[in-house]
Amino acid sequence: MRIADGIAVVTGASSGIGAAVAVRLAAEGARLVLVGRDPERLKTVGARTGGRAVVADLGTGAGIDAVCGAVAGTGVSLLVHAAGLGAAGPVEDTDAGTTAELLAVNLAAPIDLTRRLLPGLRETGGHLVFVASIAALGVANEAVYSATKAGLRGFADAVRIEVPGVGVTTVLPGAVDTDFFRRRGVPYDRRFPRPVSAERVADAVVHGVLNNRTEVVVPRWLSLGSRVHGAAPALFARLSRTFG
Repeated sequence: MRIADGIAVVTGASSGIGAAVAVRLAAEGARLVLVGRDPERLKTVGARTGGRAVVADLGTGAGIDAVCGAVAGTGVSLLVHAAGLGAAGPVEDTDAGTTAELLAVNLAAPIDLTRRLLPGLRETGGHLVFVASIAALGVANEAVYSATKAGLRGFADAVRIEVPGVGVTTVLPGAVDTDFFRRRGVPYDRRFPRPVSAERVADAVVHGVLNNRTEVVVPRWLSLGSRVHGAAPALFARLSRTFG
């Protein structure tokens, strides 16, 4: 699809992957609608990209309404779901409030925004991008987070089949060097794999859109894990327990 001059909505645009995607899309000539919860950071990204800021908490119905109202009648051609929350710890220690928040922001919000903006995307022959995670394959001590990302991946797969004429790209990053781990309260402590930059993920997003890629894994070698998971899930589980 053509990015230049199209209207692109980017959620989670105040920092991390969302902000990097916004900068990359601005370089391609997109007209940006930037969605985030932090007004000051969103203002900074808006000044850098020329994008219109929409302060909204996507974990609430009011936040979803705010985004849809801001783009009503504008002809959105690209919707990038980059907003997301994390949580870590044993599944039995994950409280109901944390579970509800992750489900709301990571899964319910992308589903609802897609549902409500899909008619316009059909008209423009637009594109959807779902920033999931390699955790969609299942990561120990991140069970709820993994579940939300697996759900997002499954939703994207279904929409791709159901809605011809609208491109759908799923992006599965590994660890990314952002504030994500600080915000979830548990640092990233693995020596391997090393986190990649948000800019590298943003490049993969834009490449995926321009080339109508179905699924993009960043870094690419992590796709090996996806293939093992798909072909031999029991083997994948054993390897994950052994190597983390």
